[in-house]
Amino acid sequence: MEPGRSRTVAAVLLSTLVAPLGVPLVSPALPAIRDAFGLTAATASLLVSAYFLPGVVLAPVVGTVADRVGPRRVLVGSLVGFGVTGGAIAAAPTFAAALAIRVVQGVAATGVFVTAVVILGARFEGASRRVALGWNVAALSAGAAVYPLVGGALAAVSWNAPFLAYLVALPVALVAHVAIDSTHRPAVAPSRLRAALGAVATLDRWPLYLSAFLSDAFLLGVVLTTVPFLLAGEYGLSSVGVGAIVTAGMGAAFVVSLAGGRLGSHVSNRALIAAGHGCYAVGMAGVWLAGSPVGVAAAVVVHGAGVGLSLPAVDAAISDRSTAGARAGALGLRVSASFAGRTLGPVAFAAVGDPSALLGGVAIAGIGLLAVARGA
Repeated sequence: MEPGRSRTVAAVLLSTLVAPLGVPLVSPALPAIRDAFGLTAATASLLVSAYFLPGVVLAPVVGTVADRVGPRRVLVGSLVGFGVTGGAIAAAPTFAAALAIRVVQGVAATGVFVTAVVILGARFEGASRRVALGWNVAALSAGAAVYPLVGGALAAVSWNAPFLAYLVALPVALVAHVAIDSTHRPAVAPSRLRAALGAVATLDRWPLYLSAFLSDAFLLGVVLTTVPFLLAGEYGLSSVGVGAIVTAGMGAAFVVSLAGGRLGSHVSNRALIAAGHGCYAVGMAGVWLAGSPVGVAAAVVVHGAGVGLSLPAVDAAISDRSTAGARAGALGLRVSASFAGRTLGPVAFAAVGDPSALLGGVAIAGIGLLAVARGA
């Protein structure tokens, strides 16, 4: 079956579109949250770290559980948990309570991220798999481009208004329950769960996990951290101008993700991933060398294209190399690597506090390219 004709694919993509609500929706509200609870900016930003940290540890476990009980059950339950906990933060009496609920929401978000790629990876083969996984990255990119605008508008009403938007996950959970095929045979016996977890981290896949880590570390560290500070500080752009350039980068990821599946019919996953890392290097060098906001925007677009080329191909390559019984665990480890990149990327680039950090990023992207070219 073609991905475009599948109710399951439509429901999964709708679920994926909800997933980026996690950070892009909340980021514009951080100053209001800081003021409402009398916090420092660093303390308020813990709402971002608390969201990603559970996934770093739990994603492979969630994937293995999905192999055992069925990915639809995990996805539906995760969407319900995601919506309920997100809405509950709006009523949190203290920041400590909000932070605790946010950690639980991060666990639920991990289930959404993992099972989305598991369902698509298991349902299709070859070029169709690349198309479906490309659409999945496109949905993530579209949400990341639009939700900051929504979050900013809601934050203008009150600090907690953005969190009420998470309740949209509840009707999406109902759609997923109805539309996704429930047929599932346990692929991993309970006694073999530990062995399955160990099997997903084989040496032939480590360049793929490295690629996933670097892709998200660069995206959040460069596009969503370094570039906004550079545009505001060096070029005096307003928040609207900064948002427009960041959105352009995510738009490029969206467009290339949609086309990447078709391109994968003629180009290997390894070549697509390597091309993506080449785009990261060119994009970061371009940001460093640009002498104007237009130059920065062009470099960010190149970087976004790299995301669209690399991430769907990483998921497709991991799916291709995994047996049915280990696929969810393997893809769960990919999500774990991505979450680690999202957690550490902003910290690493912000710690340097200088655009010269981009040159280090170029070198690291080159190392990633070599690793992928030799081993992926």
